[in-house]
Amino acid sequence: MSSEIPVKQVDPSSDASNKNNNTGTVELYASRKKIYAKEVKGFFQKIRNVSLLLLMGMYFLFVWITLDGQPLIHFDLPAREFHLYGVTFYPKDFFLLSGLLIISAFGLFFITTLFGRVWCGYTCPQTVWTFIFMWIEERIEGSRNKRMKLDKAPRSFEKMAKKSAKHGAWLLVALATGLTFVGYFYPIRDLLADIVTLQANGWAYFWVAFFTAATYLNAGWLREQVCLYMCPYARFQSVMLDPDTRVVSYDPNRGEPRGGRKKGVEPAEVGLGDCIDCGQCVQVCPTGIDIRDGLQYECIGCALCIDACDEVMEKMNYPLGLIRYTTENELEGRSSKLLRPRTFGYGAVLALMIAAIAFTIITRVPAQMDVIRDRGTLFSFNGQGRIENTYTLKIANMTEVPQTFEISVSGLEGIQILTDTRVRVESGENRALPTVVDVAPEAVGQSNSEIHFQAESLTDPTLSLETESRFVGPTR
Repeated sequence: MSSEIPVKQVDPSSDASNKNNNTGTVELYASRKKIYAKEVKGFFQKIRNVSLLLLMGMYFLFVWITLDGQPLIHFDLPAREFHLYGVTFYPKDFFLLSGLLIISAFGLFFITTLFGRVWCGYTCPQTVWTFIFMWIEERIEGSRNKRMKLDKAPRSFEKMAKKSAKHGAWLLVALATGLTFVGYFYPIRDLLADIVTLQANGWAYFWVAFFTAATYLNAGWLREQVCLYMCPYARFQSVMLDPDTRVVSYDPNRGEPRGGRKKGVEPAEVGLGDCIDCGQCVQVCPTGIDIRDGLQYECIGCALCIDACDEVMEKMNYPLGLIRYTTENELEGRSSKLLRPRTFGYGAVLALMIAAIAFTIITRVPAQMDVIRDRGTLFSFNGQGRIENTYTLKIANMTEVPQTFEISVSGLEGIQILTDTRVRVESGENRALPTVVDVAPEAVGQSNSEIHFQAESLTDPTLSLETESRFVGPTR
């Protein structure tokens, strides 16, 4: 789609033009012109097909995989548990989510400074689903020319049948997408059974319908409109590009002046460049731009124009690469640097964040114990004349199975726990245990002594917890 703003000229005979013949009315809204993208095969299309298959395979298959009876990926919002690849995270681990978001952001910045919008062209969900819908459209309605003729043709049984089949297939893909997405929050096997038997709650039906409609509209109808007007990445990517960023570019030094000629004719013989002005690069572009006009924010870096142009160059026996991934400096005959201060900066932050998150996850303990001393009462004497202190022990079990802990205390001679010393903590539970500790007065050498609480798991002998606290007694 062109980024130019159409101008509507004012009739010179009108009253408005009599006031100022040099003014016009600027239309700020341009109606959408449907894009009929032509299918093309080539090196970069093969890369995208592999990327598409991997991403779609992961999305649709991971929801069905279980590990020790637990879904591989399951966001259990009611229980506030998040199961990822056999590890369970809890709300207090949300700082890890913040770290992952920072990693994603700097990863995007780092890749963009090197290769432009390759994220958009090969891995963005909008691109992935749009190409799936375009593939379905190509299979049912035919090639680009056939689709254009079909849309212009009067209503007929054949036209209605093809349109119905296409939209039906789109809706099936969209429904599968919606069910799969909700399946990451509501175990997919239970979800399908409850949906069919009408036992699912209202929110399940709502979110399945919502994501089905969103997928159908975004990938089927809006397509490039999402990339051009809804995605902020298209707008701020320019601040991350520099003359050394490798992006999809047309080489005007080699291609201009463009013009048609017969196959086998050398460009120099007719005073033309290598571009034969066939328009294939425009016909295959999913956003409808002409890459020969230079880099535009609408370009998603999909490289379809490269494959189309290389195919034409091969037929003309011309060198490939008239349209290619290159840099502004290389197009102007200057050397280009892959690593620059900006890429070093983004790369350094990215590496540090990855290392920090990896270290945090690797060293993350499967259980945790905290001790809170009752500050309402410093100490008291019980019936045996021993000094008592009251505590609250909080044990969080972040393993996949329930744990039974045996509690003990040390640090002062003869110190003991008067309350229950055995506690069962369910998987994902944060159990609070009121605890009373006493010790003989003669064992307290100072008013504030360090003591240690231990929690040994009877379920898993390798799991042992320890934390320190203070025991308060009378001043001697």
